[in-house]
Amino acid sequence: MFGFNSDREMPRKPSQERAKATVEAIVSAGFIALGRDGLKGCTTRGIADLAGVGIGSLYEYFSDKNEIFAAMSEQLASDVVATIRASTPVAARLDVRSAVLVLAKNFRELLERNDGRYLRCARHVVQMDIQKQLARIDKALLDLAMQFVMHHPELMRLKRLPAMSYLFIHGGVAAVVRYLSDPKPQLTFDDIAEGLALMVEHSLQGELRAAG
Repeated sequence: MFGFNSDREMPRKPSQERAKATVEAIVSAGFIALGRDGLKGCTTRGIADLAGVGIGSLYEYFSDKNEIFAAMSEQLASDVVATIRASTPVAARLDVRSAVLVLAKNFRELLERNDGRYLRCARHVVQMDIQKQLARIDKALLDLAMQFVMHHPELMRLKRLPAMSYLFIHGGVAAVVRYLSDPKPQLTFDDIAEGLALMVEHSLQGELRAAG
């Protein structure tokens, strides 16, 4: 119709590749700026300078820094969900304490990736409006819990398992968010992980004994 073979694969447009690279550079710079300057000190100008782009180029993709923050929270959530899903095949086959610790270990490795970029700005990210992103993480954890039960069918005897799973997931996420938002936490991340693992283990063991 337009004088070319529609069955032939068209090459990618360089402009699209450049646009994608620019957006990625801006979002990456946003994490660096946020970790360095905090929510109030972070500016579009500072992000543009770190990204190596002009302020005009930045505004072609983001209207203000809040849009950049939204893209950052979405990227972080996507990486957390990917980490949970990658952990699921192994964690689902372990005992519950080991499963929680494996998941916590992989999450900590994610935070420490790229010279701790996520870890340095996590305290600020969790202060944003991230309810939509937390819902994605909750769903990934629920999927992991379902896989875990499939590999541990004795848990199906527990009448309160749905409620317990809900509390474990949402309580665990809330504890981690609270920990990350604390500028001077009294506990270490390992303390949080070990405490959560023991809580889940003891709760399930107690319910199994009660179920007979």
